[in-house]
Amino acid sequence: MTKHVLITGGNRGIGRAFVEHYLKAGWNVTACCRDPKKAVELSVLKSNYEQLTVLALDVTLCESMAALTEKLADTPLDLLINNAGYYGPKGVEFGSCDANEWRKVIEVNTIAPLLLTQALYQNLKLGSNTVAAFISSKVGSMEDNSSGGGYYYRSSKAALNSVVKSLSIDLKGDGIKCVALHPGWVLTAMGGPKALIDTDMSVKGMLEVIGKLTWDQSGEFYDYQGKPIPW
Repeated sequence: MTKHVLITGGNRGIGRAFVEHYLKAGWNVTACCRDPKKAVELSVLKSNYEQLTVLALDVTLCESMAALTEKLADTPLDLLINNAGYYGPKGVEFGSCDANEWRKVIEVNTIAPLLLTQALYQNLKLGSNTVAAFISSKVGSMEDNSSGGGYYYRSSKAALNSVVKSLSIDLKGDGIKCVALHPGWVLTAMGGPKALIDTDMSVKGMLEVIGKLTWDQSGEFYDYQGKPIPW
């Protein structure tokens, strides 16, 4: 039976690369983005791959998640990639933090992945060798933090890692592995022009990590090369 993956933030950057790689691997792909009508690159892919479905999803809206689960009904999901993310204002220093902006980052990067995993729980239970992957970041590592700053994004990814660890315990009985992944410093709108790798290299590496994930690795934190990252 053909495998099925759902990818959030699938219209650009790392998400868009995930969509293309899984399509080329023969998977059924559900790519989610806030406004499918504006997702030009996904429209091009859809014209070439009949196994691609593009659905609207605003990860900050519970009603949007509910509409998505209704459309998926009893569709099995073998892989969920919680990729949608938000960095927030850059260059924020101690003394200039804003609570409202911080909440926005936490909502997208930490709360939404957990709520979406909850919403798609029944679909994931129907999958085979199911994995829930969460795109985190090395900046969420406490041990790796030697430069300070980045309060919004760092804290949101550190909290996401905690969510992933708990999910790996809570979902083990349902046969669902969970993993936090650092994609590397990637040439995207968020990563900027000084980044070290492109989306193709990042996603190829993460595909291999996901595809080979063992139960012993569930709940852990790895980079795109499969190297463990300290919490």
